[in-house]
Amino acid sequence: MSDHTRSDGEAFVAAADERLRGAYDPPMSLGAYVDRVLENPTAAASGAGYVLAAVESYGTREVRERGETLDRYRFFDDPANDGEHAVLGNTRALNAFVDDLRAAATGRGNDETIVWIDGPTATGKSEFKRCLVNGLRAFSKTDAGRRYTVEWNVGGVGGGGGAGAASLSYGDGSDAGEWYRSPVQTHPLSVFPEPVRESVADAVDGDTYPIAADVELDPFSREAYDHLESTYRERGRRDLFSAITDRDHLRVTSYVVDVGRGIGVLHAEDDGTPKERLVGSWMGGMLRELDSRGRKNPQAFSYDGVLSQGNGVATVVEDASQHADLLRRLLNVPDERRVKLDKGIGMDLDTQLIVISNPDLDAELDRHAERGDADPLKALKRRLSKHEFRYLTNRRLEARLLRREIAGATAIGGGADAGGDASDADAGGDPGAAPLSIEVRKSDGAVIEREVAPHAIGAAALYAVVTRLDADDLPGDLDLIETAELYETGEVRRGDDAVTVDDVDLAEGDGRNGIPVTYARDAVADLLATTADRNHPDLPVERVVTPTDVLGALADGLADAPLFSRAEVAEFEGRRDPVAARVRERQREDVVDAMLAEETVSTETVAEYVEHVYAWDEDDPTDRERADEAPDPLAMKVFETETLGRFDESDYRGTDPGRAVESFRRERVIRGLTRYAWRNRGDAFSVDDVELAEVPELKAVIDANDLADVKRRFPDLDPAAWADPPADTETERVKAETIDRLCDRGYTPASAELTSRAVMEQVRKEWPDIDGERAGDAGPSDGAGPDGGGDPWD
Repeated sequence: MSDHTRSDGEAFVAAADERLRGAYDPPMSLGAYVDRVLENPTAAASGAGYVLAAVESYGTREVRERGETLDRYRFFDDPANDGEHAVLGNTRALNAFVDDLRAAATGRGNDETIVWIDGPTATGKSEFKRCLVNGLRAFSKTDAGRRYTVEWNVGGVGGGGGAGAASLSYGDGSDAGEWYRSPVQTHPLSVFPEPVRESVADAVDGDTYPIAADVELDPFSREAYDHLESTYRERGRRDLFSAITDRDHLRVTSYVVDVGRGIGVLHAEDDGTPKERLVGSWMGGMLRELDSRGRKNPQAFSYDGVLSQGNGVATVVEDASQHADLLRRLLNVPDERRVKLDKGIGMDLDTQLIVISNPDLDAELDRHAERGDADPLKALKRRLSKHEFRYLTNRRLEARLLRREIAGATAIGGGADAGGDASDADAGGDPGAAPLSIEVRKSDGAVIEREVAPHAIGAAALYAVVTRLDADDLPGDLDLIETAELYETGEVRRGDDAVTVDDVDLAEGDGRNGIPVTYARDAVADLLATTADRNHPDLPVERVVTPTDVLGALADGLADAPLFSRAEVAEFEGRRDPVAARVRERQREDVVDAMLAEETVSTETVAEYVEHVYAWDEDDPTDRERADEAPDPLAMKVFETETLGRFDESDYRGTDPGRAVESFRRERVIRGLTRYAWRNRGDAFSVDDVELAEVPELKAVIDANDLADVKRRFPDLDPAAWADPPADTETERVKAETIDRLCDRGYTPASAELTSRAVMEQVRKEWPDIDGERAGDAGPSDGAGPDGGGDPWD
């Protein structure tokens, strides 16, 4: 037993050794470091250049936001941490941030810029900071991203440990024979005289990540350098620089970038004088005891300020409005790249400045705006490059974010999926439709499993999104739900036509106000903490959180939430009904599709019809090259009249199509495929390669199930008896099959029971008026009004 335990323990130790072995390089000489720089310039890149290299190292992917397809840097999906702190959405703002980094790194006039990340609470700004730290830390552990600084040892010189040698410490009286690392991550190239540094920079091949060649040694390293130089000069050494930088005195070592070493983070709660917060505090007693060459000894300084910690990579000021007094003092950092520690003692800095704030910083910066050119903050405002984070207006992204907030990082996964690929926007795997299972601990310590039913997360996400839209400035003649769909997919269907983002002007203010994800998260958390007032003899329906539960909690809690004004409460409450109607549509689609699973048109049947349509369209210059056979007019007519139910005999002359049929074939089928081909350009387009279910025009054909189909297929079905159907009836059989199919698609028996009852409660009011023949192109009904049929259990 003990041998087995020891063996397991040694295995863990070995794994830790391997982990650290891959994170660091062995110490090297200054010459070896220069060879490394010539081979990989990122090893000596400036702070902005290093952050840029880290961001670009993960590549890009396509996403769809605000209806547009954008290239997004995978770095912001937090791949180094399995997506735990992925920044969802705000891709335009993130891309603009990267543009600032690139301009600063290459010195294109933007090297004086201070990046400003601005936006309301809960828009992802804190996730941005955590993602930045995670990504930089992980990048510094790779061969391509190693970050280096210098260590000093002056033991054995200066009279065998005299005053000069003994003073090389951090003011704690440590043995002078030890190695001491630069406390501010100084660049190894700063050891070289300026002309040599410039020569190294000129020798580097490539301008993508220019190296930091314009920095001097930090005061601590300068003390060691000066002591060694003085000692060896007095000894008459002709190879003075070689003596100073001998491996016995100087070595280059790699370090893992993290908060406090390469990344400085100033929090809202940090206090002290401006100088202490920026460059560090120092020990008054030591300043009296330690005196070197007639001035204060820089070794006595405590390098714990945010700029000292962030030197070499990046400096982040969180909640910047809490540190408004510091912002003006930061101006000399991008301008002069230097700060003064004390009289006669200064320090070169190379750090990318990033300030993060809520909108209250705008008011702070505009305090003196009426003074015009005399505004003392004008110079600061000119250097701030503002990037606005907004609330998400994409329902899928909001659903992913809400799932993460409720269930943790494992609920959404990392990498590409965390941000919503463009290819995912129209495909399956809707995070809003998927259920969620959560273990909840009760007051007595027992753990029960609660289910957030399918579409409940989607309901919360859609409601949050529509509260963020400017109802007075909706694009075109779209309503709130259509606008949300436009933001999500890039187009809205209007019969045979489509409205795309290119056809309308999107409102500039969308996403600046509305319900934050934290409000929705807390509302769902409260529902999970209490069981619903409903019961079933066999199923734990009281443990299910339904879409109706969620929308009720969100709307009913607005008045008591201090986040919202009275006007916002009234406005947001009024947006509940259209969301509830849309959710009922989605639930009805699920139930009807489950009832008619054996009736659904196969993609193979649709594909055969599409091939015939292309062959029929003689005016299309591409059709004859692709068609191997003549079109079959009878097969097309049968598909259009019987399978689709769109047309009847009067729309044809024999088997020849009339105008309405011709328009349908060209505008809905061919045009739909052409639009799909254009979106997926870059790949050779062939109808054989198309996922027909991804083409909106054809998806409507494949999924064309409605209540008329149900009544035609099950004429003896009684929706009024659905809750407790009599034995040996068609209603009992259909219900059992429907529940089973819903469970195959993600529902539990309890949530399937609740959802199907809610749907059939709506259906029974419409059932007498439904024609059992094909219903043509009619879409699903909205149910019994805003409050009808939501949840018969309530």
